[in-house]
Amino acid sequence: MREHETGEPPTGIPPLPQTLEETGLDPDLLVQLIVKTLHYAGEAMGSEIAEDLRLPYFVLDPLFQFLRAEKLIEVRGVEGIEKGAYRYALTSLGRERAREFLTVSFYVGPAPVPLAQYAERVRRQSVYAIRVDREALQAALSGVVVSDDVIDQLGPAINSGHSILLYGPSGNGKTLIAEAIGAAIAAAGDIFIPYAFEVGRQVIKVFNPVDHVPVEDASGAQHDRRWIRCRRPTVFVGGELTLEMLDLRLNPISKYYEAPPQVKANGGVFILDDLGRQLVRPRDLLNRWIVPLEKRVDYFTLHTGEKFPLPFDMLVIFATNLAPQELVDDAFFRRIRFKIRVANPTRPMYEEIFRRHCEQRGLAYDPAVVEFLYREVYEKYGIEPRGCHPRDLIEHVVGRAKFTESPTVLSEEAIARACRSYFALEP
Repeated sequence: MREHETGEPPTGIPPLPQTLEETGLDPDLLVQLIVKTLHYAGEAMGSEIAEDLRLPYFVLDPLFQFLRAEKLIEVRGVEGIEKGAYRYALTSLGRERAREFLTVSFYVGPAPVPLAQYAERVRRQSVYAIRVDREALQAALSGVVVSDDVIDQLGPAINSGHSILLYGPSGNGKTLIAEAIGAAIAAAGDIFIPYAFEVGRQVIKVFNPVDHVPVEDASGAQHDRRWIRCRRPTVFVGGELTLEMLDLRLNPISKYYEAPPQVKANGGVFILDDLGRQLVRPRDLLNRWIVPLEKRVDYFTLHTGEKFPLPFDMLVIFATNLAPQELVDDAFFRRIRFKIRVANPTRPMYEEIFRRHCEQRGLAYDPAVVEFLYREVYEKYGIEPRGCHPRDLIEHVVGRAKFTESPTVLSEEAIARACRSYFALEP
C-alpha cells in the first residue's frame, strides 16, 4: 500500500496564528503590506485586506490601530458591526509612506512565512518519508509501455530518495517515465506550500500555479492560509536551463525574488530533461548539484550578501540521450546512485505501443502493418525502432486523410507513404 493513502498531509496542517507573534514576522513587514495593499485598492475594508494577506483580521487589528494612530490610514465608513467592517483609505501621509515602501519592493498579496517555518514544514512533509509500491508505480506508468526490468529498477530508485539518471536513445519515453514517477509521488499524499517566505526582510515567492496544483481541503479544519494545500509538485526544466536559473534572482522591476525551480520542487520531483543540451557545459551544471545531492541542503545568497540554507527535499531525475560517461566525471557519476537505461522497445512492446495509438485514434489495429514496418523499413534501411514511431507515423496517416478528405485507413501503402516523409527515405 502507498503511505498517506487518504491524501492527508503526512504531518498535519500549519496552525492558524492567533497573535502577531505567532506569524513569526516583523510587524513592520506586515504594516508595509497593509499600506501597499491599500495603495493599490484605494479603499478597502479591514477584512478584505486581511483576506489579501491570508491572515485573520483579529491578528492584524493592532496594526490597523497603529496605522490610525500614526495618521497613515483613515476610516471612510463602516459596513457592519465587526472591527473588520471598517472601510479604510490612505491619508496623504500614508500615500507618501506607500511610495517609500514601493521603492523597496512591489510585493503585495499573501503575507510570507518566516524562513524557519518554511524549512521546518519542508522537513516535516519530506518526499523521502513516502513509499511507492509496485501497484502504485504500475498505475502511474499505465500510459507508458515499459519492461518489467525497468519497473524493477525504478521502484528501489524512487523509494531510496536518491537521484536517478534515465538514459538511452531518444524517443523511447524517458520524459514520460519521469513524469509518471512524478505522478506516483503526487499520489502518495498532499503537502502545504507557502505563497512566499521571508528571509533578511526579503520576500521570496514560491507558489506558482504552473508547478503547484491546489487541492480542495474537505476536512474543514482551519489552518494558516499563507500556506496552500497542493499535490506534490513535478517541476520540469529542459534545454533552457542555465546556472543563473538555479540561484536567487531579484527582479529589478518587482523588487522581490522568485524562488528557483528546485525550491519550487521541494516535496516532489525535479526533472532535468535533455541533459547535455543546455547552453552551459553539463559538468558545470551538474557540479552545482554536488552539495545539495549529498547534504540535502542548498545555499543561496541575497543581493544584500546574506547567505542562508534551504532544504533540498526532492527526487531529482536527470534524462539524457547521451552516454552517461560523456557527461560527467567519476566523482559526480558516483553521486547519481541509480542509472537506468531506457532502451528501444522490443517487438512485443512496439506492437503494444502501436495498438494503443491506434485505439486512441479510433483506428483498427492491423498486425500486418507492424510486420510491414519491420520488414520494409527497420530491417531494409537499418533503422532502429523507437517508442515514438507508432504515434508519429499514425499522425502522418491521419494528417494525410484530413488533407485529402478521405477515410483514415491504416494500410501498408499509407504507412509506406508516412515512412518516406518521416524517415526521409528515397522513394
